Amino acid sequence: MSHLLVDLSYHGFGHIAQAAPVVNALAERVPGLRVTLRSGVPYGVLAQRFHCNFTLISRALDFGMEMVDALAVNVEESAAAYRNFHRDWKGRVAREAEDMAALAPDLLFANVPYLSLAAAARAGIPSVAMCSLNWADIYAHYCHDRPEASEIHSQMLAAYNSATCFLRPLPAMPMENLANRRAIGPIAKLGRNRRAELDVRLGILPADRLVLIAMGGIAFRLPLDSWPRIPGVCWVVQSSWQVRHPDAVEMESLDMDFTDVLASCDALLTKPGYGSFAEAACNGVPVLYLDRKDWPEAPYLVDWLKRRGRCMEVERAALEQGAIAAQLEALWALPPTAPVEPEGIAQAADSMLDLLVAGAA
Repeated sequence: MSHLLVDLSYHGFGHIAQAAPVVNALAERVPGLRVTLRSGVPYGVLAQRFHCNFTLISRALDFGMEMVDALAVNVEESAAAYRNFHRDWKGRVAREAEDMAALAPDLLFANVPYLSLAAAARAGIPSVAMCSLNWADIYAHYCHDRPEASEIHSQMLAAYNSATCFLRPLPAMPMENLANRRAIGPIAKLGRNRRAELDVRLGILPADRLVLIAMGGIAFRLPLDSWPRIPGVCWVVQSSWQVRHPDAVEMESLDMDFTDVLASCDALLTKPGYGSFAEAACNGVPVLYLDRKDWPEAPYLVDWLKRRGRCMEVERAALEQGAIAAQLEALWALPPTAPVEPEGIAQAADSMLDLLVAGAA
């Protein structure tokens, strides 16, 4: 029985959205595959995406960047956290290598904690990294002018380069400092369009519009309560927002998989993030997005979605006031595009299967 160790960053839901379809596909190819997940992500969230049997070790192996909210990075806190994280880097790697060796995996799949990759290299365990970003590039973008930045950045890059390969599912940052990078196609879960069912349940007409509002896994609440009503438009929102708007529907009340809800909606309102952009493009859903002006991954996500799907930017001031009726109409007037094929799932699963087979030989 092959043992796959999956280490996940918990910095929003994009890492889960990328990793889960690949692990699910690999589990279908390898009967009896034993999967261990290590992450700070709650079990219930993981179980919604990982459809194979897995054991969870609740442990955060990285922190990404410290955030003010879903759009803004706290640079000072992030720099301090990285200084602390790397203070005894060799010792930290050695301890993690011992822990990993005790788990005895045949392969590490990291999305995308670099400490895990450094530990795997020390323990002699094959590893595959996969992500549309890496924390070395993100750290360098915000903290390159710190006196300690050069050493920390070098340690991060060495860890990423120690992997057998670093798979870059499109759309992705260039990652030119990684000699082991390998581009693959997009990764996204495909949902079922259940719009007819929602029309009956919600008492709306087929001509009405459903707009899903999903701002990612980092807290960011829009003031939907004070938004004006837009005739024929209903908003699908998360229940934790406790929205009091006559045209708002709580997503959880629909009792549907998130991707089915997405595939059944007429638009997605979100911020640039891999999971939301890739799943919207692959399910043929147009996107109205609030840009992340200083997040270095965002330009690559936006450029790709403009070429492969339908999207328009909305300014924060307009979004705060709910003055987006004209933007939505303009979005829906864009020429339709064919849904993107999530080719990266099979490509990544095949790469990992080759390593598992080689390790068993």
